Amino acid sequence: MRINSAAVTSLAFMASAGAARAFGASVSRVASRRTTLSRRIPLAMVSTTAGAETAESTSSPSSNPMLDQDGLPRFSSIEPSQLTPAVTELLEKLEADFSAMESKLSEDDGTSYDEVLPAVERLQEPLGYVWGVAGHLNGVKNGDELREAYEKNQPGVVQAMTKFSQSRPLYDALKGIESSWEDATGKDVEFEEGQRRRAVSNSLRSMTLGGVGLEGEEKEKFNDMRMRLAELATKFGNHVLDATKAFSLTIEDAADVEGVPASAKAMWAQSHAMHLKSEDPEADVPEPDAEKGPWRVTLDGPSYIAALSHLPNRSQRETVYRASVSRASDLGDEDKNNVPLIYEILSIKKDMSTMLGFDNFAEQSLAGKMAPTVEAVTELTDLVAEKAIPAAKKELAEITDLARSVGGDDYAEDSLEKLQPWDVTFWSERLKEKKFDLTEEELRPYFALPAVLDGMFGLVKRIFNIEVTAADGEAEVWNDDVRFFKVNDVETGKHIASFYLDPYSRPADKRGGAWMDVCLGKSEACNRDVPVAYLTCNGSPPVGDDTPSLMTFREVETLFHEFGHGLQHMLTTASVGDVAGINGVEWDAVELPSQFMENWCYDKPTVYGFAKHYETGEPLPEDMFEKLKEQKTYGAGMMSCRQLYFGQMDMELHSSFDPKKEGEEDESIFDVQRRVAARYIPHSPPLPEDRFLCTFNHIFGGGYAAGYYSYKWAEVMSADAFGAFEDVGLDDEEKVKEVGMRFRDTVLSLGGGVEPMEVFRRFRGREPSPEALLRHNGLA
Repeated sequence: MRINSAAVTSLAFMASAGAARAFGASVSRVASRRTTLSRRIPLAMVSTTAGAETAESTSSPSSNPMLDQDGLPRFSSIEPSQLTPAVTELLEKLEADFSAMESKLSEDDGTSYDEVLPAVERLQEPLGYVWGVAGHLNGVKNGDELREAYEKNQPGVVQAMTKFSQSRPLYDALKGIESSWEDATGKDVEFEEGQRRRAVSNSLRSMTLGGVGLEGEEKEKFNDMRMRLAELATKFGNHVLDATKAFSLTIEDAADVEGVPASAKAMWAQSHAMHLKSEDPEADVPEPDAEKGPWRVTLDGPSYIAALSHLPNRSQRETVYRASVSRASDLGDEDKNNVPLIYEILSIKKDMSTMLGFDNFAEQSLAGKMAPTVEAVTELTDLVAEKAIPAAKKELAEITDLARSVGGDDYAEDSLEKLQPWDVTFWSERLKEKKFDLTEEELRPYFALPAVLDGMFGLVKRIFNIEVTAADGEAEVWNDDVRFFKVNDVETGKHIASFYLDPYSRPADKRGGAWMDVCLGKSEACNRDVPVAYLTCNGSPPVGDDTPSLMTFREVETLFHEFGHGLQHMLTTASVGDVAGINGVEWDAVELPSQFMENWCYDKPTVYGFAKHYETGEPLPEDMFEKLKEQKTYGAGMMSCRQLYFGQMDMELHSSFDPKKEGEEDESIFDVQRRVAARYIPHSPPLPEDRFLCTFNHIFGGGYAAGYYSYKWAEVMSADAFGAFEDVGLDDEEKVKEVGMRFRDTVLSLGGGVEPMEVFRRFRGREPSPEALLRHNGLA
């Protein structure tokens, strides 16, 4: 199945071993930067709910822009009211067409590949187009009317896709095709044939995990649970968004922002003015004053990180921190409480996995991933933890020493036994400034978004032989801040891909984090040869009319990360939709290109391709670049431990935890959180009232359930892949270009058409080693 929205992806994780969707609302390497991915869903992966209502009238492409699918979505014309008529019309046609296809498959013997998967792609494409647009807008232009329309139509979409995943005639036809190929074993298989085989194999596995083998009441129960799970996943994400929007802290005393970077004060002052304007559009709101305030701190990523990093007032940092870790929980508004949703989600997944013959959901999830077992995941986690935990303890001790030595009586040992969570980020930032004599604020003027984009595009031209050019105005967009770009192959001059970039935080209607999603996928069956991606970040918006967005270095890394995902989607040479780009890639390998791209943020030619002062044009001073490189491994122990903690908490909840045991002696989800924390972050245990799980969108509202470990698993491969460039010498342009083209021709080109370990072997000449990962993180 190829429906591509993240929302449907979040529905899909129960029907397949690997489906999908950073610090503001989902999670990546560090707690302050979450990056996420969404992808088109292969056949039979979608799970959803039942029965779309009949529209009052039938729409045509001329009257309903959602049905105009010849090109890019007509975002400026699309309204939430158009979703139900479009979905209803397409569902009716899809049901009739698929019923006819099933009848034909039941009657025919020896059906060919061309009569099956390509036909399915063509059947599903119209609905996938509409639902993909709806899911995208639900993340970047969220509103009550769209939510209502989305939730109203979600059951019908799920029900329709469930019919595909559980179609016995379709399964038997694919099984017959696979058997005919098995009769031809021993022959060399070209990529064209190999990608077809992968698509069929993936589809059969996904259909098995989607319940195609179930019958009668058991099948009916399975589908009811699938629909309920889809509803819960959507509700979970909405609760997180609403709880995040509900909090703000207004600061009026200038002493409370003393020492805070000018960019953060400007952001908070602008936030206050915008809030007043939203409360009363007719009001005469004074221009925001970064120096005099007032300043409004919120829980969206850039604001939250700045508050924890720079607010000198401990009690205010504590207020912001506690508000963040208690969002959408039993400690707040009951109508936004995700605790009962988590128990129900875990319970449903466990039951569905049992029905499919697995001991737990983690086993089911790993059935379609590179990692063979839960034990193998734990083995890698513990391998890294063995190095990371001692480093983390040492880092925290150093941070604590600084706080005690210069922080005053509040941090004296007799009044504060240990630093609290709202202290660690603040004093870590002070220690970094002291160690490297370099502040984030000093760097920001050199990281203006337009220049960073130029530098990033220069890098991919240098190593991948592609040219990215602005094409603003050639595509309709959903917000004035959104950019549109085209990608051309330098050698042929051919237009090979395009992408949208939505770079800034918009707390009012855009979910937090950063992600890549599919707008249009490459598919020979659907006559789509130019893939199009959505790249979405939540970076610092411009402050004032004359200043561009001045990025933090973490935001630069995030942009490179998401562009890496986009490159795998856009540079694919696979033509079978279900394995083109990121489709069909095992989920614990899909972060390879994204994490690989982050390494170039420390490469001198790359950095000097964009690090120019936005006012003077002067390049980043050499000593600042050297300090920036030295900072790369700063805090790596604590960051690694935090990611390991997230991954193992996810795995424990989906393997050994029993959500149905509710006795006083039984573990709660928060007991599991504390137990795993004691093992992987013993230096920094969560507060008793920490409810991070209630905002863990990756595993409860997205596709990373029993798969969050994938970030670290893929990082082994990404670090080793970058090691290939280091081996030939990063200053050897000719060799770097040669290795870059090999990376493009393997990792970025083959998509899901080749098994990921084989893809890596073709690039590196061997299987991956964790040595580069430990070395890059300063843990060797």
